[in-house]
Amino acid sequence: MEKNTEDTLPYLDKRLNITNYYILQIMTYAPKLKLNFKPIFGIVALLTTYFSFAQEGLPVYSDYLTDNYYLIHPSMAGASNCSQIRLTARRSWLGQTDAPSLQTLSINGRVGRSSGLGVNAFADTNGFHKQNGIYGTYAHHLLFSRDEVDINMLSFGLSAGVLQYQLDETSFIAAGDPLVGGSTTNQAYFNMDFGFSYFYRDFFTHFTAKNLIENQGLNETDLTSNLRRFLLSMGVNISKFNSPWQFEPSLLAQYRQQLQQTTVDMNIKVYRKLNNNRTAYLGVSYRRAVDAGSTDDSASLLVQEQLSYVSPLFGVNLGKLKFAYTYTKQLNEVVFSSDGFHQITLGYDFGCRKQRYHCNCPALN
Repeated sequence: MEKNTEDTLPYLDKRLNITNYYILQIMTYAPKLKLNFKPIFGIVALLTTYFSFAQEGLPVYSDYLTDNYYLIHPSMAGASNCSQIRLTARRSWLGQTDAPSLQTLSINGRVGRSSGLGVNAFADTNGFHKQNGIYGTYAHHLLFSRDEVDINMLSFGLSAGVLQYQLDETSFIAAGDPLVGGSTTNQAYFNMDFGFSYFYRDFFTHFTAKNLIENQGLNETDLTSNLRRFLLSMGVNISKFNSPWQFEPSLLAQYRQQLQQTTVDMNIKVYRKLNNNRTAYLGVSYRRAVDAGSTDDSASLLVQEQLSYVSPLFGVNLGKLKFAYTYTKQLNEVVFSSDGFHQITLGYDFGCRKQRYHCNCPALN
C-alpha cells in the first residue's frame, strides 16, 4: 500500500488506539481462519505505520519526471524558458471506495530577468483522512555564463504555505468502534520549503529541505512536530550531435529526519524528437528503501521489504501542450490490492521567451 509506507506521517494520537483495535481483531480471528501469520504481520506493520504517521504535505511521487520538477523543488519556479501550468490526478485501486487519490495544480514562470514566482495547490485524500494545501514560491536565478546560450545557472527558491488536515470519524460509531469519538477533527498549520538548483550545460542537480518549521501544536509528541524531509536529485542529459534521441539518467534520494529513513529513486528517460517541435519520451523509475530508520532489526527489514515500487511512464510534448501518464506497481509480496497506481499529467506552456538555452536540458527548454 504505497501511501502507508511512503508518504504517511504523524497526525493524531488516537489513531494508535484505532490501530490496536484492528490488530486485536486480526490476531483474534486469524488462528480460527488458519491464516498465514507472515503476511498478517506484514499487514499489521503497514497498518501501524499508516495510523501512526499521517500525510506531511504534498507527497513525493514520480510525477516530477513528467516535466514537473517545480512540484517538489521550489528553486525551479521560473527556471524554464516558458511559464508553466501543470495539473496532475493520481488514483489508486480503481473501483474501490475511499481509495487514495491526489490532485495537484502548479503554476510558475519567470518575472523580470532573474526572478521566478509560483503557486502549488493540492488535495490529498486517503480513506477517512484528507489534506489540502497551497504554497507560494519565490525563486532567484543567478546566471554565471555570459549569456543564456551556454547555460551555467544557480537558482534558489523559498516556498511558504498553509496546510489543513481532516480526520472524519463520524462513520466509526455506526461500525461499532468503541475507541473513537465519532467526530471530525481539523488541524491547520504553516510551513516552509527551501531549495537550490544548479545547471551546467547538460548536468543538473537539485536540493530541497521540506517542512522546515516545527509545529508543536499538531499534538503532544515530538515525532509529529519534526516533519522535515530532505531531497537530493541529480542527472545528466546525453545525446549525439544532431541525433533525435536523448537519454536522461537521474537519481533522487529522500531522507526523513525524524524517522532516519532513506529512499532512493533510480530513473532513466529516453526522448525522441519528432517533427513540428514535438517530443515523445519513455521512462521508468525504481524506488527502494535503503535505510528503514531507527527501529529494531526485524521491523527495519520489514519496512525495507515493503517499500519497493517500479513506475513506468510516457509522455508527449505537442508544442505548448503536454500530456503524460505514470503507472506505479508494488513489487513486494504483502499488498492490499493487485491494482497499481495511475497518474495523468496535463500541462500547458505560455509566455515563452524567444531565446532558448543551447543545451540538452528539457527542464529548462
